[in-house]
Amino acid sequence: MKLAKSDSNKPKNTETSWGNVASWYDTHLEKTGDTYHEKVVYPNLARLLGDMKGKHVLDLACGQGQFSRLLAEAGASVIGIDLGKELLAIAEKKNKPYKFKIFYYNTTAHDLYMIKDGTQDIVVCVLALQNIEKLQETLKEVSRVLTKEGKFVCVLNHPSFRIPRASGWMYNEHEQVQYRRIDAYLSESKVKIDMTPGSEKDKKFTVSFHRPLQVYVKAFAKAGMAITRLEEWESHRKSEKGPKQRLEDKARKEIPLFMCIELKKI
Repeated sequence: MKLAKSDSNKPKNTETSWGNVASWYDTHLEKTGDTYHEKVVYPNLARLLGDMKGKHVLDLACGQGQFSRLLAEAGASVIGIDLGKELLAIAEKKNKPYKFKIFYYNTTAHDLYMIKDGTQDIVVCVLALQNIEKLQETLKEVSRVLTKEGKFVCVLNHPSFRIPRASGWMYNEHEQVQYRRIDAYLSESKVKIDMTPGSEKDKKFTVSFHRPLQVYVKAFAKAGMAITRLEEWESHRKSEKGPKQRLEDKARKEIPLFMCIELKKI
């Protein structure tokens, strides 16, 4: 494991941390058995990443370490970083079988002080780039730590169709069609997300940032990276039997939930 000399930097801005929903998030990923992560994201990432044996990988915004562990099981040496101390505490509890394969650090995504220049073969960011406020600074750091032939693979909630408080499923009864309504797209936004809808007590919130595709593409280029692959992934789920089942299933297959972007240094 190639690390830079550690310093005393500590995350200062906790607004965008998912630490306050750590327990819920861990239960959601590990115990529900039917998450988008398990059924859609991870299998597709495994296909795209290929053979991981001997690779040095940075899991950016690693959360409670689920994907970090999958990377280690595939033979990679992993650095996982996250802003949420509570998430990393969970990750560390599950790290005993991987203690020489995964190293976790509590830091912001835009300050990878513990990693030397040009040492990571791959950087992955799974459904987290839209939760990171300092996008350009983060991408600059990603580019810095990648090897000359390294690649950055990020998975996003699809920025064209999943826009917090500005998109949603609609049904046109007259035309018998299920469709996606988009109320805003080009404007960037910062949205407080209620992670405990329906509950009046012990409310938990996270923050998400909507950015149109052109903002991401310009930021990638400014950080010295070019897109080498782009894929759009739909939901694996199917509707229960009912009058709208066929229309809902058709719409689900036509309108993707996720976008995966692979980039390499220019």
